[in-house]
Amino acid sequence: MERFTISLDEDLAQEFDRLILARGYSNRSEAVRDMLRAELEKSRQVRYEGTHCIAALSYVYNHHERELAERLTALQHDHHDLTVSTLHAHLDHDNCIECVVLRGKTAEVRDFAGKLIAERGVRHGNLSVITVSQEQHKHRHGLFARSHIHYKPHN
Repeated sequence: MERFTISLDEDLAQEFDRLILARGYSNRSEAVRDMLRAELEKSRQVRYEGTHCIAALSYVYNHHERELAERLTALQHDHHDLTVSTLHAHLDHDNCIECVVLRGKTAEVRDFAGKLIAERGVRHGNLSVITVSQEQHKHRHGLFARSHIHYKPHN
């Protein structure tokens, strides 16, 4: 672990302490590490360095919208290589929320999410992307050796 020291004026330090308390951090170091990770991730995405990603897509839609549920399911099936899992919950008599876990090439994930959010009747869509590196791994499971990809988030 590498250490470094920063100087803050008193007002900024107090505001930072209130923020980390409100977010439940046990110390300043944990808060600074999370903020640095978030900024580094934003920078990677701006520079298009993250060719692969994991992502969470969430959206709210009116399930009474004509054939919308079928269109959303068809889109997910058309992109089954990106779609890992879907959580569906009923909010009230009319509205549902879905959260879809995605992984794959960042451009393809963003394109798919854009198409899904743009469907007539979908509201409040949000995509959260984390760039990852891909590593090919070969493991022995019982009698068989299997090769598969691990997705590693950046530090």
